[in-house]
Amino acid sequence: MNPIKTVSQVRITSPLFSGLVYSLSMMTIGTILTSLFLLLTSTQESSLHTLTTIIHAASLFIGGWVAGKRAGSRGWYHGGFVGFVYFILIFVVGFLAFDAGLNLQSLQLLCILFAAGALGGILGVNTRK
Repeated sequence: MNPIKTVSQVRITSPLFSGLVYSLSMMTIGTILTSLFLLLTSTQESSLHTLTTIIHAASLFIGGWVAGKRAGSRGWYHGGFVGFVYFILIFVVGFLAFDAGLNLQSLQLLCILFAAGALGGILGVNTRK
């Protein structure tokens, strides 16, 4: 029997897709940790809006960082675009599942996500090898 000498690796080359994958992965991890935090402590659910905004912003920062690093240039553009597409996905889920419309809070979230993604993209371009 011949051993396998090389293993093919799957690499996502699209900055937008890789940023979204990392953002959604970080959001999932943050959501699980927040759920455990709420379950194990006596924290009220009234602070949930602030926690979700922080989770979204942190995950978009990481996603923008990855997108900027993969793109190599125009990090604010790629990171901000990841933030915009992420917002569209979150908004569509909220609209379909909870019948949530476009309001001032959702526009505020769009601005926060765009800024977090753009900042991550700027830093991602500057940390490229």
